[in-house]
Amino acid sequence: MTDDELLKRAQRVTPGGVHSPVRALRAVGGEPVFMQSASGACIEAIDGRRYVDFCMAFGPLILGHSAPAVKAAVAAALERGWSFGTADSASLALAELINKQLPWAEQIRFMNSGTEAVMTALRIARAATGRDKLLKFAGCYHGHTDAMLIRAGSGLAGQGSADSAGIPTGVVTDTLVAPLDDEAALDAIFAEHKDIAAAIIEPLPANYGLLPQRRNFLSRLAQRCRDQGSLLIFDEVITGFRLGFGGCTQDLGIQPDLVTWGKIIGGGFPVGAVAGHRSLMENLAPVGAVYQAGTLSANPIAMAAGHATLAALVDGEVYAYLEALGARLEQAVNESTSWQLQRTGSLFWLSSAGKGIVRSPAALPADLGERYSRLFQAGLKAGLYLPPSPYEVGFLSHAHTPEHMEMLAALLQSEG
Repeated sequence: MTDDELLKRAQRVTPGGVHSPVRALRAVGGEPVFMQSASGACIEAIDGRRYVDFCMAFGPLILGHSAPAVKAAVAAALERGWSFGTADSASLALAELINKQLPWAEQIRFMNSGTEAVMTALRIARAATGRDKLLKFAGCYHGHTDAMLIRAGSGLAGQGSADSAGIPTGVVTDTLVAPLDDEAALDAIFAEHKDIAAAIIEPLPANYGLLPQRRNFLSRLAQRCRDQGSLLIFDEVITGFRLGFGGCTQDLGIQPDLVTWGKIIGGGFPVGAVAGHRSLMENLAPVGAVYQAGTLSANPIAMAAGHATLAALVDGEVYAYLEALGARLEQAVNESTSWQLQRTGSLFWLSSAGKGIVRSPAALPADLGERYSRLFQAGLKAGLYLPPSPYEVGFLSHAHTPEHMEMLAALLQSEG
């Protein structure tokens, strides 16, 4: 059966035929490619075509598709039972593994998605501070909870507008939006609004391109939060355990009050988590009055997959390999193509050469969408599956090889 036939069937029973908008490939001028299997660094379509995958399920598969250690852990967990709805030892083992390596994560609560993790962190912040207002940053994505689907408005001091239909006016009123990489605008918002419960930011924004932030800007944000009694939340759903075991929090040396995780901690299975100091985390029921629950929270299959994944990362060898691989790709692209590859560790993003480091949406090249669409389609023909949007980042895995980097660099040279 062809992709077109499958899409028509899917569109009859699913909005747009997909279960997440980016999978529709509309951002790159195409139609969905239906996949049937994956292994290592490659993914296979229903017609048997194989692609070197640089999307890697949008981030969780740092060890590659169907990594043997993860597969074995999942198989063993299935033998024990795949959903308990009780206290269990699998989630305890994963929480203790994280806590041992990251003592500042004194307590962790697992749930089912990054969106749930953000929603819970925001609720904790509001309860702990007794305030309602939230501050987010244009160009950062924190899932599809109402309060985070607010885009920047026209005023310097941050009043935004809904970025989706169905969001109540009151939610918009309580969410402020600041530009990235702009200390003056940050100072203005904190000067005008003394009642901010929390500021939430991706310390390395990776949902609107890869937008590395200056440490001085992030330090300024942390200081403003401390000065006004606002909590600082790092959204590390993408960067957590990918740049290093401690993510941006460890690399920057800036300690947030709460951190949200996802993706890698589930090894490719649905997962999310909030972590932080015991005094904040114990606002959650059953200890405190902040309610959070979920039938499949800390699902034992996801916990086993996450534990196997993180156990493979503790000694740092995977990170060293990924850094070397990424550096090789970066050098090949930036020295011999008309593309600019922005990279941090195993995260990369393609922009137009000669534009300088892009740190905010305002600096995005105007022609990127059209240019990247051509690249994506050329990649499919060449057997490479790239992120299906000019603003999605690419991911390297331990299953990728130097030869795969050469294939991507060759594509970029031919599609300048």
